[in-house]
Amino acid sequence: MSSCAALLAACQKAAPPQESYGPSQVTVVTLKAESVLLTRELPGRTNAFLVAEVRPQVNGLVQRRLFTEGGVVKAGQPLYELEDATYRADYGSARAALERAQATLTSAALTAKRSAELTRLEAVTAADNEKAIAALGQAEADVKAAQAALQRASVTLNYARITSPIAGRIGKSSVTQGALVTANQPTALAVVQQLDPLYVDVSQSSGELLRLRKELSAGTLKSTDSTPVTILLEDGSRYEHPGSLTFSDVTVDPGTGSFALRVTVPNPDQSLLPGMYVRALVGNGLRQQGLLVPQQGIARDPKGNATALVVGKDGKVEPRVVQANRTVGDRWLVDSGLVEGDRVIIEGLQKIQPGMPVQATEAPSTVAKPGEAEPLVPAKSQE
Repeated sequence: MSSCAALLAACQKAAPPQESYGPSQVTVVTLKAESVLLTRELPGRTNAFLVAEVRPQVNGLVQRRLFTEGGVVKAGQPLYELEDATYRADYGSARAALERAQATLTSAALTAKRSAELTRLEAVTAADNEKAIAALGQAEADVKAAQAALQRASVTLNYARITSPIAGRIGKSSVTQGALVTANQPTALAVVQQLDPLYVDVSQSSGELLRLRKELSAGTLKSTDSTPVTILLEDGSRYEHPGSLTFSDVTVDPGTGSFALRVTVPNPDQSLLPGMYVRALVGNGLRQQGLLVPQQGIARDPKGNATALVVGKDGKVEPRVVQANRTVGDRWLVDSGLVEGDRVIIEGLQKIQPGMPVQATEAPSTVAKPGEAEPLVPAKSQE
């Protein structure tokens, strides 16, 4: 046993030294400045472009409902007919009063004409002629008053036929034939909604707004107010029609710390309905000289500080402290710490240390998909 142990020890001492394999192999990405559109994915709800609650403006019994619930109606299309016998009678009385006033006006005009001729012949006194002229003026005023009364009676009669104020899709009716309705009642008879185009109401953090405004003022970002807005449906698919940002509120909600944005979206097929949950990719700004680094090239320490390893001009590994607070698709947008032309290591990171010589191989180029979500996220949330 002792001789075997001695032999084993001799073999170990005679073992040759470990062979050196040379510089480690790593894969790098050479950074190139490019225009980067920054977008923010915001949750929201769809709302009708126009909403009209149909209410009666006169009292009466519903005689007929003239529309199909859930159907499409045009502006001015009759929706309900109310019992209108009383309003027709009032209209007839006003029309008769107008005819009577017109007849009185004709008589007063003839009297005034004769009185004027007799005055020139000094057959009547000036006082009588003045009375005839005054009677003519009163008759003219009576005709105007009768015309106004007739017009009012006509309006009231027309109110007995309730029409749609806008074009759109109408919901269910809250009343049936024979129901008694009253003028300006709180309950709507039906609701008409215009669904093309449609509104998407979203909210954005006021902190993000302040950050964006600072970057716009500093010139690091360019405004993108005219950039189309992409809508993502509840199942994650993209809506085929892009929208446009049409409204930004000027008041921040103190309860949520956010403000409202409104996007107008075409809806020709009416595939979007009011109340649906969607997400909107809203353009925040354009970074004209942006540097994008694959996510595997950025590491974070326990405090959330971002670092990257690059291959220097001498072929050795150099550590860099970077600022990267936004993701663009599967890449980080670097604000500082790296410059165009830097070779960032994305593969082989486990076997290298700062200062070690490496042999770098360029990664195959990939084209980022347009329209990827680029949310503004704190660096520490992407550990």
